[in-house]
Amino acid sequence: MTNTPKGFRPALLAVSVSALMLGGCLSSDNDGDPSDDLVQEQPRDQLPDKAAAVSGLSLEFLGRHSAGVFDASAAEITAYDPASRRGFVVNALAGAVDVLDLSDPANPARIETLTVEAVAAGAVVNSVAVANGLVAVAVEANPKTDNGYVAVFGAADLQLRGSVAVGAQPDMVTFTPDGRAILTANEGEPSDDYQVDPEGSVSVVDVTDPTALTVRTAGFGAFDDQLATLRAAGVRIYGPDASVARDLEPEYIAVSADSATAWVSLQENNALAKVDIASAAITDILPLGFKDYGVDGQGIDASDSDGVINIRSWPGVVGIYHPDTIASYQVDGKTYLVSANEGDARAWGEDTQAYWDGDLNRGFVEEIRVKHLVHPEGFARRVGDDMPAHLNALANGALLNPEVFGYCGATAGLANACRDDAQLGRLNVTWTEGYRRDSEGNPMLFNGAGVEDPAGDRLMYDTLYSYGARSVSIWDEDGQQVWDSGDAIEQFLASADCMLGTDRAIPCRDYFNTGHDEGSAFDSRSDAKGPEPEAVAVASFGERWFAFLGLERMGGILVYDVTDPTAPRQVDYLNSREDWLTEDPSTVLATAGDLGVESITVIPAADSPTGEPLLLTGNEVSGTTAVYRVKLKYQD
Repeated sequence: MTNTPKGFRPALLAVSVSALMLGGCLSSDNDGDPSDDLVQEQPRDQLPDKAAAVSGLSLEFLGRHSAGVFDASAAEITAYDPASRRGFVVNALAGAVDVLDLSDPANPARIETLTVEAVAAGAVVNSVAVANGLVAVAVEANPKTDNGYVAVFGAADLQLRGSVAVGAQPDMVTFTPDGRAILTANEGEPSDDYQVDPEGSVSVVDVTDPTALTVRTAGFGAFDDQLATLRAAGVRIYGPDASVARDLEPEYIAVSADSATAWVSLQENNALAKVDIASAAITDILPLGFKDYGVDGQGIDASDSDGVINIRSWPGVVGIYHPDTIASYQVDGKTYLVSANEGDARAWGEDTQAYWDGDLNRGFVEEIRVKHLVHPEGFARRVGDDMPAHLNALANGALLNPEVFGYCGATAGLANACRDDAQLGRLNVTWTEGYRRDSEGNPMLFNGAGVEDPAGDRLMYDTLYSYGARSVSIWDEDGQQVWDSGDAIEQFLASADCMLGTDRAIPCRDYFNTGHDEGSAFDSRSDAKGPEPEAVAVASFGERWFAFLGLERMGGILVYDVTDPTAPRQVDYLNSREDWLTEDPSTVLATAGDLGVESITVIPAADSPTGEPLLLTGNEVSGTTAVYRVKLKYQD
């Protein structure tokens, strides 16, 4: 792994931090006594001795609620209110929040739906969080490029307490641990034609009086004059005519335990923003660097069409971490951030034919397969099909540097076997990174023989940048990587130790890197983002910390003991998808299980309706909300 240098620090206030934020839902230990988490889980005469210490845990499927809709994001972000024993689940299909009765977590039942029409006409819900009997909802306006809202409801009576305007497209909402503020990540995505691109921002909403909400919004305008410095440090700022403030897109928030500092994932930009909550100011932008797939232990399976599991190193290919969900926790007074390195490409106007025909004002698409990027006949052959208009306007073709890619057959002027489907040909990469530039950042051109030539019409790629890192990472509070899982996730999914289904009887390797839109789709996601880590939550049991990682594509939840941030260890994996064969999973939705983990909420034993710790997940493809029992293990 190579991290880009942190070459700048804006002259704004920075605050020291300590943190715990669990995927948008607050959590805390009771009193640090590990046996408290099992007080109602076992008969008293079977409880562990008070001196016993938590040594690990496993997951057990408990129950689910189904929205009855397949592959339409009918269950996404989850939250939980302990007083009412209610779950709150974003139903993106309905643009609302489904309210579930979780008093019997083995049989969740929908009791109501919260809508936001009273907040703004045509508005939809993007995220939900709960604290102190209040439900905070992130409300996206219509159109999404207008400023959105935060709405606050009572968890018990479901009545609207108040709402306030925030930035454009609030995509995630969370409470500070002290419950005094709500934070929103205002993503500010562009319009589909990329002609309107609102600024990304982070709003701080004072919720001490829910009926009189006040808001302050932290923007990125102060960084606009640092665009070149940020790019040089590794922050991806690359949209058409981008400014820093317009290009940065906040995705997810983690908050310090003292409610003083927040970290915000800037997914498409491959960076974190640091926020001083008291002053509602962005204090730093932290580039995350790139993951070197040419290093042993950091390989990937790059092809979806070779019919085999082939995890190997690929020199010259890197992963862009692109974290989605982030969570934070504290060890020995230091804060650590855990990231689910999903990956995400900008693809706007991809359904607009005029863009593919060459109209630069009708969209912006950065993704392309390697085989099409470096085809010997250049770009013209795919114009009108899937050739990004902005790439075609930049040059007429592209080459691979044979000094880097000679191992897969590249020579001067030709990619040769590197384009093969069983090699790098099928891998999706961004065309916006990796080609050789001059000191001003302009592309250096080469002729068809691979010789630098100002009159040439070919780009020269020294590095190929793919999406996501197929991993989970731990970072310190300044964005320096402490640990990364390398290729361990794909290696585990390919191993004989990995089993699928609630009874853990189906070999994972038979369905390696499978997607959710069809059965028997072996290897179908290897060319994209692999298992696609999406959601993460962190919780402590006794004196140990555990991270719960949701895989969006292969599915399931990986559990890591992260008590030592430098040396986490995997302790469990449970995938409650049951049907892996049916060609059209929507026809067996009632028995298919849970597909496409989007969010994870930890319910501590003290807040649980059963007196035992639980896990709540929203699964966007199956439209299900799943409940799992967290079974703690104790030292003898």
